[in-house]
Amino acid sequence: MKVSPGTRITLRVVALLYLFGLLVVPIGMILYRTFEHGLWTFYEWISTPAAISALNLSLIIVAIVVPINVIFGVVTALALVRGRFPGRGLLQAVVDLPFAVSPIVVGVALILLWGSGGWFGGVESLGFKVIFGLPGMVIATIFVTLPFVVREVEPVLHEIGEEQEQAASTLGASGWQTFWRITVPAIRWGLTYGIVLTVARSLGEFGAVIMVSSGFPGVSQTLTLLVHARYIDDHNTYGAYAAATLLMGIALLTLLLMTLLDRKRSTT
Repeated sequence: MKVSPGTRITLRVVALLYLFGLLVVPIGMILYRTFEHGLWTFYEWISTPAAISALNLSLIIVAIVVPINVIFGVVTALALVRGRFPGRGLLQAVVDLPFAVSPIVVGVALILLWGSGGWFGGVESLGFKVIFGLPGMVIATIFVTLPFVVREVEPVLHEIGEEQEQAASTLGASGWQTFWRITVPAIRWGLTYGIVLTVARSLGEFGAVIMVSSGFPGVSQTLTLLVHARYIDDHNTYGAYAAATLLMGIALLTLLLMTLLDRKRSTT
């Protein structure tokens, strides 16, 4: 169907106005509120002990979640693409489950499983605290970021096929040699893209984490929980804006990295 120039311009204007109202205005308001008292005041609020502890905890969660999801994601993608086994369709559905389930529901389910009265609540008597501690926050974040590596690596495996791997095996390469020298280089861009998405979601997760966290500053408070605590509990609007801007800055850097990787992937 041929679209007239006037229609194209109208559609573009509508799309730009929609994005402007949905993204630019709210972000611009946050930035204005953040820097209206100067850069030094902003720095003071993001360098408080609570803010530094929240940033460190967020980065610790990312450092734990990303390697686990990389291992699981690559193995699962290989199983779904290369394997033929009963329950393959069920595994596909389980991988997509975090997209359909609310993070709040995930948090409630973890409390029912790992809480003091849950199925596995007995581990607390052994001195291993899951709920309202770092392990629960890590488990919640792993669940919500589960599909990203799988869904980025899987189409790449479909695209490259099995010919190179079969050729390497015919020439005497072992399974590990084939994996490290053939499969990993072939999926590197999909894997990297999945890692960036996992990092972005891990940093910004709120719903599941708030359910399994005590929220105490310096103990189990991430950056997203710090924003919530300052704005809702402490009524510290400026401190909440400063923490939100810090989180937004990290997210923008992640988005920039994702864009650069996507361009590089398209040219290789």
